[in-house]
Amino acid sequence: MRIVSLVPSATEMLFALGLGPDLIAVTHECDYPPAALELPRVTRDVLPPGLSSAEIDAAVKELTLQGQSIYELDTEELHDLRPDLIVTQALCSVCAVSYDDVRAIAQEIETRPRVLSLDPHTVGEVLGDARTLAEATDRRDAAVELVRDAAARIDRVRLAVRGARRPRVAALEWLDPPFAAGHWVPQLIDFAGGEDVLGFAGENSEQRSWEEVISSQPDVVVVMPCGYDAQIAYREAEMHRDELRALGAGEVVAVNAAAYFSRPGPRIVDGLELLASIIHPELVPEASGEALTVEL
Repeated sequence: MRIVSLVPSATEMLFALGLGPDLIAVTHECDYPPAALELPRVTRDVLPPGLSSAEIDAAVKELTLQGQSIYELDTEELHDLRPDLIVTQALCSVCAVSYDDVRAIAQEIETRPRVLSLDPHTVGEVLGDARTLAEATDRRDAAVELVRDAAARIDRVRLAVRGARRPRVAALEWLDPPFAAGHWVPQLIDFAGGEDVLGFAGENSEQRSWEEVISSQPDVVVVMPCGYDAQIAYREAEMHRDELRALGAGEVVAVNAAAYFSRPGPRIVDGLELLASIIHPELVPEASGEALTVEL
């Protein structure tokens, strides 16, 4: 099967299901696993480089209001690749090429590829996407194993923090302006033994004011700017040191959102373990991933 992935999380899921050899192209943001970097790119970023967080937010909002995507699809290359399956999403206009655009283009490709949209809002739906992809690619056994392993790891974390105090946690998906992380992140915080004071499980991420964030009185602040790694998240936090200091939290940490939180793929379980080690280091002392403490 010839598969094109237009979403980084789908690329990760396809590789996790053993479908790496079937992938023939990915997006310009697909950087995991390393083998994905060797595949042709069929998308490009519309936004110019070097924009600040505020400028990115303004540009994204303007394009979204105009019904445009922040990504461009190389339609000529996609035609030449002759895929059988295109995996995309309609959950977030910021995260991928427009689903409607992909469907329209697919109808013009000679092979008439199937277009599969993955749009999870919860942890369960993320794992359900593994089954959806498996059904479309005949990898059911691989999906069963992947979901079983993920569920076991989730259960281990939940068992480890059972009965422990539940610190108040603010997860910030953007800082200028501040956005409360939504979708699966509030669930991950709950599973990790915390209380999300800003986001709602299964709901969209929401813009908040700094006054609202202050009034939430968090004990722990997790800075996870969408699509950024821990080092960039740390720099963003430093640029907003005064606002973060005003929250009065006992701990502020910057994490790799691109790897563990922004993308609804297999690594959100790593994100859960990382959150548990941040919220309850005495109960979950070790986890993969980087958490950089921001000194205020």
